[in-house]
Amino acid sequence: MTTDRRTGPPHFGSERETLRAFLDYQRATLAMKCDGLTDEDLRQQSMPPSTLSLLGLVRHMAEVERTWFRRVFQDNDAPMVWSEEIDFQAAYDASASTRAEGFAAWEAEVENSRRIEREAESLDLAGHQPRWGEDISLRMVMVHVLLEYGRHNGHADFLREGIDGTVGA
Repeated sequence: MTTDRRTGPPHFGSERETLRAFLDYQRATLAMKCDGLTDEDLRQQSMPPSTLSLLGLVRHMAEVERTWFRRVFQDNDAPMVWSEEIDFQAAYDASASTRAEGFAAWEAEVENSRRIEREAESLDLAGHQPRWGEDISLRMVMVHVLLEYGRHNGHADFLREGIDGTVGA
């Protein structure tokens, strides 16, 4: 992996600054886990029957970003990135995908999510979560997505170690 260029959260920031910083830190962690790897490395699966790979995680997180920011606050009917239906598992199959394709989709969704958050007047912004059939706050969305990254970055740690023995951070 390359040098750690992540910025940690502020020790005394506002709620919004802290959530934003933790979320960006987790996003940067996923990208860092993929640094220096080839497309083939990124597609390497963990172990049968799982099809989990680092590139699959990047694709999955593009779906998570889209579902929780774009579909809640911008367009409830926006299509998923990798499937016709709401199928998060479809993103894990990265067998025919490339770094360029996966990261382009993920980075576009991250930038859209950041824009939605920046433009919101407060964390109390309400959006509609179609799957739940109810309104939720931007705060809830940010916490949920942060937890998704934390969970999947743990998977990324093990995947990266299996590829080239790199561990940590």
